[in-house]
Amino acid sequence: MISFELARQVPDGVDLVVEPVTTGAVPDDPVVKAAGFEGKPGQTVFLDGRLLVGVGGDLDDAGATRRAAAVAARAASRCERIATTMPATQAVAEGFALGTYRYTKYRSKQEPNRLRNITVVAPGGGARVRAALDRGARIADAVAVARDFVNEPGGELTAPVFADAVRAIAQQSGLKARVLNENAIAKADLAGVLAVNRGSSIPPRFVELTYEPETAARTTLALVGKGITFDAGGLSIKTADGMIGMKGDMGGAAAIVGALSAARDLGVKTRVRAFLPMTDNMLGGDAQRVGDIIRYRNGTTVEVLNTDAEGRLILADGLISAIEEKPAAVVDLATLTGACVVALGPKVAGLFANHDGFRTQVADAADAAGEPVWPMPVVDAYDRDLDSKIADLKNVGGRAGGAITAALFLRRFVPASTPWAHLDIAGPAFADDEDGENPAGGTGFGVRTLLELLRTFKKP
Repeated sequence: MISFELARQVPDGVDLVVEPVTTGAVPDDPVVKAAGFEGKPGQTVFLDGRLLVGVGGDLDDAGATRRAAAVAARAASRCERIATTMPATQAVAEGFALGTYRYTKYRSKQEPNRLRNITVVAPGGGARVRAALDRGARIADAVAVARDFVNEPGGELTAPVFADAVRAIAQQSGLKARVLNENAIAKADLAGVLAVNRGSSIPPRFVELTYEPETAARTTLALVGKGITFDAGGLSIKTADGMIGMKGDMGGAAAIVGALSAARDLGVKTRVRAFLPMTDNMLGGDAQRVGDIIRYRNGTTVEVLNTDAEGRLILADGLISAIEEKPAAVVDLATLTGACVVALGPKVAGLFANHDGFRTQVADAADAAGEPVWPMPVVDAYDRDLDSKIADLKNVGGRAGGAITAALFLRRFVPASTPWAHLDIAGPAFADDEDGENPAGGTGFGVRTLLELLRTFKKP
């Protein structure tokens, strides 16, 4: 864990001083010129006891400084104590802390980032600046919780192991946790979880988390997270390449756990109820078949025409459970569709909603948090593509508009009177390479957006 200090000038004894440089203020130095350093995002150059890091065109851009701080943290990974003249902001603390993250659990030679202490040089620093740095560091810790879960192999982070780990985090974070085992899941008639789990030799779990603020809350926000610990596709089996990265198919549930782990420390005033269905999606002898019918406890019946469209089947259980709580609004997060990655690429999440005002709240929170989302249409005309000849609906609507029909499927389980938002994070939840504040592997996408939404939430 990194500690941040404030000082009016660079203290003695630091290993390195990190200095931000915009494209318009590059030093006239032969070493800088030889390195081709132009102050562009991602660029760095070492001078004597100094590290210049490019921020692009605007030093006041929170996203740019967050990325630059993360790049600097990786470049200075062998230093233990540094100072920086970057702005003393929450985003800078987030960037430095996020940039130190490394997942080395399974490396025979572990080389963790050694950076432990950062002095932020701020001539006018005070209590407000100190609070911003502390908040940024705490948010980064919450993101690391989600990253660790997403990076853990699916054969290790099974549903029971995941649920036990969440329960331990809940105890440490002042949350209430209720973990339903397979018998309790059957008794609660969580039909989607039971159907997807039929192909697995490992039992499912369904976790409910409750965050109660210290002062009585007037509103409750419900969160639902997809917790598929490994997705082989079921009988609609994925290709070998398609299974790569599927250990991260629980990124939605991981993001919710990460965010709630920091809720009390950050003084969140909104009450939260979270619902996390957990199972893998495998190919055992009694796996659900194409053509099977699921009858949910709210009476809705679903014809399963593709067992690899399983995330929506377990999210339906979560949404039904959330709606029964009569919350002010519901958000679900899921690594749901490859179609959303095709539409928006690997760095942007799709945002769907049934309420314009709530869509704006979520989009504004994501923008403030520096996590890119793009509002997507919920096209009513496509809803008929989910109609089944023998059930209320089917679980796929065809190849065209796959992210939209997946959202429409989820909308079937949410009353029109309840504001609802769906974040399809299939692209940005996992990265192939380092990029700004994100490492290769699990990114923890969604944690920062959720914490900002919880900070600013108003009943729609």
